[in-house]
Amino acid sequence: MHSHPRDDRRELLDAKLTELGLYAKELCPSATVQMSTVRYEDEDGHVRVYPPPGLTEEEEDRIELTLAARASQIFEETGLFILCGLL
Repeated sequence: MHSHPRDDRRELLDAKLTELGLYAKELCPSATVQMSTVRYEDEDGHVRVYPPPGLTEEEEDRIELTLAARASQIFEETGLFILCGLL
């Protein structure tokens, strides 16, 4: 029995959200990371990173840009548009 393409895409999305969430924790172990598959317009999912107080603006920018670069790679490889942000 073949799986439905939508199921395959959902499994891929779940895997990539997990990958990005773990990557965010690597970049900032003390951050709270939330992942969501709630869709808005053309977005497939979201990774929200809540850094601890006291991080410098430069450190926050580095984390956000590094995560965005990985999300961009995932988009190029899979077509999944996962929005990442520090809040």
